[in-house]
Amino acid sequence: MPTAGPSARPTARGAPQTGGVTGEGVLPSELERMADAQHVDGDKPVEQKIDAWARIRRVFGYARPYRARLGLALVALLLASGLGLLYPAYFGDVIDAAFSEQDLADLDRSSLILVLVFAGQAVFVFFRHYLMSWVGERVVADMRVRVYQHLLAMPQAYFHRKRTGELLSRLSDDVTRVQNTVSSDLSIGLRNGLTLVGGVAILAVTNPLLTVVMLSVVPPMSIAARYWGRKIRALARQTQDELARVGGEAQERIAGIETVQGFTREAHELGRYDAGIGRTFALYVKQALARSWFWSVSSFAAFSGIAAIFWLGGRMVVAGEITAGGLTQFMLYTMLVAGAISSMTELWASLQSTLGATARIFEILDTTPDIADPPAPLRLAKVRGEVRLNGVRFSYGDRDTEVLRGIDLEVRAGQSVALVGASGSGKTTIMRLLLRFYDPIQGSVTLDGHDLRELALAELRGHMAVVSQDPVLLSGSIRENIRYGRLDATDADVERVAAEANADSFIRGFPDGYDTQVGERGVQLSGGQRQRVAIARAMLRDPEVLILDEATSALDAESEALVQQALERLQRGRTTIVIAHRLSTIRNSHRVVVLHDGAIVEQGTHDELVARGGAYAKLVARQLGADHAGLVDDEHRPRPPAEPLRVVPD
Repeated sequence: MPTAGPSARPTARGAPQTGGVTGEGVLPSELERMADAQHVDGDKPVEQKIDAWARIRRVFGYARPYRARLGLALVALLLASGLGLLYPAYFGDVIDAAFSEQDLADLDRSSLILVLVFAGQAVFVFFRHYLMSWVGERVVADMRVRVYQHLLAMPQAYFHRKRTGELLSRLSDDVTRVQNTVSSDLSIGLRNGLTLVGGVAILAVTNPLLTVVMLSVVPPMSIAARYWGRKIRALARQTQDELARVGGEAQERIAGIETVQGFTREAHELGRYDAGIGRTFALYVKQALARSWFWSVSSFAAFSGIAAIFWLGGRMVVAGEITAGGLTQFMLYTMLVAGAISSMTELWASLQSTLGATARIFEILDTTPDIADPPAPLRLAKVRGEVRLNGVRFSYGDRDTEVLRGIDLEVRAGQSVALVGASGSGKTTIMRLLLRFYDPIQGSVTLDGHDLRELALAELRGHMAVVSQDPVLLSGSIRENIRYGRLDATDADVERVAAEANADSFIRGFPDGYDTQVGERGVQLSGGQRQRVAIARAMLRDPEVLILDEATSALDAESEALVQQALERLQRGRTTIVIAHRLSTIRNSHRVVVLHDGAIVEQGTHDELVARGGAYAKLVARQLGADHAGLVDDEHRPRPPAEPLRVVPD
């Protein structure tokens, strides 16, 4: 049954969230998402309003596959709303039958019809609520998958510009706001719209004078809604910006909790967060004050109108112009109309937050990835693994200086090349270009003579595998993390590569063996264990091009020897690019490429470069703390250093 009374508000708005309600009917999470509500501000150009409504239409486009269910829900809504407009008339009949006519038969008949109206309405309300909720949840699920799919296709540079917490908020809070619009807001809007139009029409026919008095409440409420709506939206934008900043900082601190605790900065970070939350709370208080004024004024206007109607209606009953039942009927319709107006006003505020949420969602979906598949990608029948960089120049978008300056590098198929150089020399950037995380601003990177930009990303990266110095494991079991290299691998395949990576023994030492959970980012394993799991994952991929970011750096001496043997077997017949930090890795490479300030300054074998006494020899000597002569024996073969060679990575 529709709720009577101007203070009545729909409850299909979603459960209240942590933090309480700052104004009647609108939750903090809804207010937070008004950051982009300028698109619907009354002072903005018409084309921005059109754009806002275009976003709403686009949202409902996600409901198109479920239009049959949505259509049934709308039919149920129409029938429920129509029945809701009948019961005030029968209430009036009940009053007249009991008090004016004192006709028991008429009283029984009107009461029975009233119960039947309520029963019919209850049935249609059930189907309306269920079907609308189903469509809303389905749209939310589809949109979440679509946004996540788009995020997975975005290049590395995009994630360097965006905070992780901000992107996760789009997947959760903003998409949920859209769900409310598709299900509850649409239902509430249509139901109250029908109630408003139907109720006013019935009132106008029943008593034009009282109808005019009732409608005199609407303009003040509209003016108040327009004025305070702009004020609330401006405050909401400020709150959203501050909350996003504070939340992003908190997310970064939690992710780097080892650093925070290691430097005993818990109190410092708590103070920063408390200050940020204090600023956010102050903005929420301003919002609550603005909304309180709004509800105060609108409630006064609504109840004053009802009081005026009671006063005039009472005089009409005394004068015999209408019956007591007629006044009751009129008052019930007035309560329905007033409740509809109040709900529609709140719905307008809710729509503002939806428009802001949709703007941020579609901002993600409409962002075209800089790195994407070509329209007609080449298909490679067989990959040999020959890699070339031809006149490559590159700079990151947020930097003015070039990271790579005219790099010409050839790596023949099956060859192992070590990249060495000081921090910032461009080693890691070359790795990122090979994987096409970025494209060069000048020149080209090729695989078997084909520009990487001509290949599908999945095919290109499918022929490569990376083992980084600080590998990242995903939450799940060790078995699942190794199988990430090839999803169709059998358990026997997983265990075989784990043994080759010298990981099988420590894995079987865990109570759950290969089903041991590694925790977020693999925190349940030691650094050396994580690295060996990552090596096994790369082995399972069986790539033509292998990229090693000093894959043995975290291993002890005994394990390193075994893993180095496994890596040598893995490298056999494969092109290998090694970002080298240790002398043992460099010495085993076919060629060493020395980078300095984004340019290649030397190339050759380890022995050749040491004998040459140039930049490489000086780099080795500096890291080992020995002069050039002490590195080379009589046969110009390098002796094992007392300490591993360490060249700081990019």
